[in-house]
Amino acid sequence: MYEVLSIAATGLRQQQRRLDVIADNLANVNTAGFKSGRVDFRDALYTAGITQEGKPYTPEGSQQKGHGVLIAQITKDMSVGSLQVTGSELDLAIEGDVYLSVQTPLEGMKYTKAGNMYIVADEVDDLQLVTSNGHYILDEEGNFVNVPRDIESMKIDSDGKITFVAGGEEVEGPYLGVYAFENIYGLSYDGDSLFSQTDASGEAYLASFDDFNLRQGALEMSNTSMAQEMQLMIRSQRAFQLASRALTTGDQMEGLANSMKQG
Repeated sequence: MYEVLSIAATGLRQQQRRLDVIADNLANVNTAGFKSGRVDFRDALYTAGITQEGKPYTPEGSQQKGHGVLIAQITKDMSVGSLQVTGSELDLAIEGDVYLSVQTPLEGMKYTKAGNMYIVADEVDDLQLVTSNGHYILDEEGNFVNVPRDIESMKIDSDGKITFVAGGEEVEGPYLGVYAFENIYGLSYDGDSLFSQTDASGEAYLASFDDFNLRQGALEMSNTSMAQEMQLMIRSQRAFQLASRALTTGDQMEGLANSMKQG
């Protein structure tokens, strides 16, 4: 096959994947705790060339030829998103490179930056603190956060200490399980605003009180930059158009070559 077709096709495929990531970032612009993605490219395998003198890779000029573009990695931007004040005592903004621990039904302990919490009753009618997706929020000992049945209000200190007001009296609650990692960029993003630890991130450990600040009545929103994503979308569109033009031109040239009659 005329190689321009396959080379140009790699540009079409990878720019489409980049647009997929951009679309995901824009779709989650209002998702609490969302971390935007970024596509990094790399050039594809090169064919070893031979110069006129028969010596490969000489300063006089090599005949190496690339074979298109590939995606090197899709990384997450772990920077802090903007804080939105909500005034709800069940909303919690998590400042710092730390994460709340939650218990999922099937996959065990996960970690999240989404602090929009709810109070629900479990199967035996005990009240529990959960995320917006129904995952149980854990305390520093890995237990569910039990809520008094006659709760009137709840206070969360900057260090994660919970105090309930129930029946007109203060009830001491636990500390929230706030965890840190050696390498947050090694975390696996699992959807539902959840992360899980990997070999690259290292084991989760309880964060020091000096490493974070919890703000009740606020939420950390998505860190997606609308202006940046729109700029990347335009660049991807232009790159897609150029790769498409190269593909069309290569196809026309191959058609001309195939239609030539032999003398």
